[in-house]
Amino acid sequence: MSASGSARTLIVALAANLGIAVAKFVAAAITGSSAMLTEGVHSVVDSVNQVLLLYGRSRAARPPDAIHPFGYGRELYFWSFVVAVLVFALGAGVSIYEGVLHILDPEPATDPKIAFTVLAVAVVLEGYSTYEAKKDFDTGNKGLSFLQAIRRSKDAPTIVVLLENAGALAGLGIAGLGLALSLITHNPFWDGLASVLIGIVLGVLAMVLLYEAKSLLIGEAADPELVEAITRRTAAQPGIVAVHEVLTTHLSPDSVTAIISADFDDAISARDVEDAVLAIEQALAGEYPELKRIYVRPRHGEG
Repeated sequence: MSASGSARTLIVALAANLGIAVAKFVAAAITGSSAMLTEGVHSVVDSVNQVLLLYGRSRAARPPDAIHPFGYGRELYFWSFVVAVLVFALGAGVSIYEGVLHILDPEPATDPKIAFTVLAVAVVLEGYSTYEAKKDFDTGNKGLSFLQAIRRSKDAPTIVVLLENAGALAGLGIAGLGLALSLITHNPFWDGLASVLIGIVLGVLAMVLLYEAKSLLIGEAADPELVEAITRRTAAQPGIVAVHEVLTTHLSPDSVTAIISADFDDAISARDVEDAVLAIEQALAGEYPELKRIYVRPRHGEG
């Protein structure tokens, strides 16, 4: 997945959420709907999150320096973790809090046409943003199921946008159902319950985001296919007797560091070893551009 593609996904999501947030707050003020107010808060949180992710992308693109010789790529994962915390604390927390208040002190909703019109517009905008995020996400995860792709993807910002949008669409459906039940039964309890349920959905999604962002921040290995390819290419190099270990870690979605431990033929000279190492590095870097740093460590036998 290209960096530009993911940035475009974030910008599309940000534009959609800003428009949706304004419409939801206006509708909440007119109708008095708790679920609509909750949805407005959700859209504001999503907008802030996308700003933070765009900021994280710009920070992660900085070149290596003396303090951070491996670059700043993982800063993108840090901001993804911050976003997950915000979804949990603000999105889920405020939604549940507002819903409980509305249940304890119900306020009948008015002007349902406005609320349903805003919900319909929000579904269209969120649907388009979700489509763009899913299209971007699928580009780098062909042949995998959705859950497999989420687990193996290293592009935290696109995962965040995709899951946030999925939560937003679910929230819109719950808000619409809660408002409809409140109008049908003349009982505002359903509107408050809808707000609580939206908070629970956001809480579950936030936990998934926290888990994935934490794993990437700690450091995840490259895909098994890439590790196998590195092993195979190294083992095929003349002068290599065996490949003992290949360690990889993602420093950003498109930056991988690889450490290869290999046993060289004792009969070749030190110059031949240097030539073999250079050949391995050039071959791997040329075929797999995401390999930004490759280190070959000679190791004798199994020791």
